[in-house]
Amino acid sequence: MGKRRRVDQRRRTKPAVVGGVLAVVVGGAGAYALYGGGAAADDRTPTAAAGHAKAVGTGPLSAAEVTSAAQTFLTAWQQGRLPQAASATDDPQAATALLTGFVKDAHIEKATFTADTPTGGKVPFSVKGTVSYGGVTKPLSYTSALTVVRRTGDGEPVVDWHAAVVHPDLRDGDTLVTGESGTPPVKALDRHGGEITAAEYPSLGTVLDGLREKYGEKAGGTAGVELRVVRGKDAKARKLSDKTLLELSKGTPGTVRTTLSPVYQAAAEQQVAKWSKASVVMVRPSTGEILAVANSGHGFNVGFQGMLAPGSTMKIITSSMLIEKGLGSADKQHPCPKTFTYGGWKFHNDDNFEIKGGTLKASFARSCNTAFISQAPKLGNSDLTRQAQQVFGLSMDNWAIGVPSFDGSVPVQSAAPMAASLIGQGGVRMNPLNMASVAATVKSGHFHQPYLVSPDVDHRTLATASRSLSASTVAQLREMMRFTASYGTAAQAMRGLGPDSGAKTGSAEVGGQEKPDGWFTAYRGDLAAAGVVQAGGHGGDTAGPIVASLLRMGG
Repeated sequence: MGKRRRVDQRRRTKPAVVGGVLAVVVGGAGAYALYGGGAAADDRTPTAAAGHAKAVGTGPLSAAEVTSAAQTFLTAWQQGRLPQAASATDDPQAATALLTGFVKDAHIEKATFTADTPTGGKVPFSVKGTVSYGGVTKPLSYTSALTVVRRTGDGEPVVDWHAAVVHPDLRDGDTLVTGESGTPPVKALDRHGGEITAAEYPSLGTVLDGLREKYGEKAGGTAGVELRVVRGKDAKARKLSDKTLLELSKGTPGTVRTTLSPVYQAAAEQQVAKWSKASVVMVRPSTGEILAVANSGHGFNVGFQGMLAPGSTMKIITSSMLIEKGLGSADKQHPCPKTFTYGGWKFHNDDNFEIKGGTLKASFARSCNTAFISQAPKLGNSDLTRQAQQVFGLSMDNWAIGVPSFDGSVPVQSAAPMAASLIGQGGVRMNPLNMASVAATVKSGHFHQPYLVSPDVDHRTLATASRSLSASTVAQLREMMRFTASYGTAAQAMRGLGPDSGAKTGSAEVGGQEKPDGWFTAYRGDLAAAGVVQAGGHGGDTAGPIVASLLRMGG
């Protein structure tokens, strides 16, 4: 009788729907939960009726399935029933480890979760709790999201497990840890001695993390206590720095001076903010000093660490190779047919245009793909790789700019992919830092590895190129870039910047994107810059105005 009475009492407590929003607020003793959609209020999985096999779920998830799976996971997590929460995901082992660390390693207590209205299979939710360590307690709040999918095998709705479910800054393999940071904080200074903060320059959050990781123990500061993301093996391989999420007690910062210009940095931040996915980097050709880096998305530094196909901006490197090999010359006639087939792929120009009787300079200025692809039969598979490494200092993974960076990749390829690499497609990958350096190399005549912190600070060795281009080749490249800036695809963006300037546009096709990534790299005087607008369209119309606006400030 007693057992039946308890069941009856439970059934009289009906789920409540609050404004159509699923709310999970469970906090230990005396806790309660609000559930939307009329789903079950516990984490039990319905079982098949006796004698009947349960049907495997197929097809799109219903709203009720998404809501129920999210409730099951969030409620169990919040009540501290971590094995049950993990079993509500498609990777219980990984989920158990990170959910356990959320409490034991990150020292997050009294966490509550409030889920927002699902969109398809995605359920946003907010997290509130406290972080307590060494007698210090601070509140913590952030938003995250989970996605419900059908589990392989039985089709049950479960949470698609990734570390980002626990916190959006986590990548798979990362962990959350609260304790003495081990690495003292740093106070970063611009080239004039002013302090750099992420509050003033949002793009520099990842840069400041990198500076701390590199120079924190060398700059004379003392460590504090904080909640931070500790990167796993895969993230370390991608050169991602640990990230501070909450500071419980301040350390004493050391000081690190950078080469950044506050004027150019502020302007770069304003320019990229006009686009959802834009990045730009400015360098000084004569020295390699980095003057600015800005990204409209602040969670990842595309400017320094992006790995994107650079499109036709790669034709600067390809042109230098063709000139050196006697396969082209700025003012000599050069073929630009409508199409050219190589390695089984048929390459074409934008709108299938052709230039009859044109020169290499004309093809460069109008960005004729076939003018470069047509030379593939005369090239070795490693020729472009060697040119990028030996002259432009790229693709050797040895840059030491002061924070993590990607140094470009120009892999040895054959057949059609080799031909595609000549126009910045195939396996070629770059970022704005790399392409700003390419323009700077043309302007100065020599490769200077870009750097954010002077090598004098820590006596590190900068990367070098094994050789320089001849004076004749440099002169032809400058003439081709100047012609492009005056009469070619870069003319509109570069209007009025004068004769001591040059540019190259690029559009890189990316699978799944309606529009290509728009690239632009240019120089003026002792300034060089490059930018990309992802899925923005032609580089002259998108990244071009960003880059040109910065160069225009220099004179």
